[in-house]
Amino acid sequence: MQKYLFPSTLLLPASDPEKFAVIACDQFTSDAAYWQSVEETVGDAPSSLRLILPEIYLSKDKRAILTSIRTHMEQYLRDGYFTEHPDAMIYVERKLANGAVRRGIVATVDLADYDYHKGADARIRATEETIPERIPPRVAIREQALLELSHILLLADDPADRIIGAVAAVSDSLPLLYDFDLMQGGGHLIGRLIPSALQDEINAVLAEFEKSSPMLFAVGDGNHSLATAKECYNAHPDSFSRYAMVELVNLHDPSLVFEPIYRIVYGMDSTLLRREMESYFGTLHAEDGQTCLILSANGEETLSLPPVQKLTVGSLQSFLNDLTARYPDVKLDYVHEAETVRSRSLQPDTTGFLFDSIHKNELFPAVLADGALPRKTFSMGEGYDKRYYLEAREIRK
Repeated sequence: MQKYLFPSTLLLPASDPEKFAVIACDQFTSDAAYWQSVEETVGDAPSSLRLILPEIYLSKDKRAILTSIRTHMEQYLRDGYFTEHPDAMIYVERKLANGAVRRGIVATVDLADYDYHKGADARIRATEETIPERIPPRVAIREQALLELSHILLLADDPADRIIGAVAAVSDSLPLLYDFDLMQGGGHLIGRLIPSALQDEINAVLAEFEKSSPMLFAVGDGNHSLATAKECYNAHPDSFSRYAMVELVNLHDPSLVFEPIYRIVYGMDSTLLRREMESYFGTLHAEDGQTCLILSANGEETLSLPPVQKLTVGSLQSFLNDLTARYPDVKLDYVHEAETVRSRSLQPDTTGFLFDSIHKNELFPAVLADGALPRKTFSMGEGYDKRYYLEAREIRK
């Protein structure tokens, strides 16, 4: 049978998962108090905190941190801290802070099926632009690591919920692996072992999906981590490095909420910016165009842009990329809150843009049409809702 999701020997902490599980390393990167609180909660207990590099510490001496990560991985393996689950896939239910439940499947994917470059035709593709300079620091960690811990979320376009829904329907009968509260307000996590027969059913459904679309999965979170795994595999291909651990989530899961990430331009007179925009698009009031709101000290105006890309944010970003390339002193910022855009746009030489969020049914068609979307196209949940590290997997002996 053709496989798209693969089982693996997954490792789980043998005790105290509440202290072992910490949030994705790319969260709360400006909030030292958050990570200090994590340190205090973990104390001397075994924890994934000792096996990762939170990005808030990227500016520190990474050599000592990398040595510590390797030492702790060796210690945990040597001391038998993990419980092994061979040929495993895990069904997870994550109760989020708002009470919604996100369901997923932890498994591995073949990195030969993944390509993060724009215009890729692989089964697994990036949803947003990959920044090359963000990969080498992560490669430095993975190349020395004995274990991988993953915060990667893959999305499946499954409006009928055939993949994860089939597992959820029988979840009460599956062996319970863990059931505990996550630290720092992260909600609650339950994991159950998926038997091999059900694993086969999952792959059979995915085989059907492949007949109707060349892209099976889109990377929702953690694309730079998956790109890192790909680069390590390209450099040192073997049976360990060929696979990467992910959590598969249904794009249409009600718990997944897409939020827009707005744009603010600093360092250019708003009237000049508007003229540049009109020159780029030809018109700012196209019939049946893509709608956005432009804001400045001059007021607010609704624009209708001729489509350059399939999504409004893509067309707008194409213009902004062109603008910042021609005006090096112009700076672009990405903002989540509409009120922040409105208040900052009242400042001199500042222009903001508001627009609707991408709809879920637009995501896969947009990636298929335009390749990886512009960075910061959308946000998928609050920081507290991001994936926690719990499952581990050996990536070398």
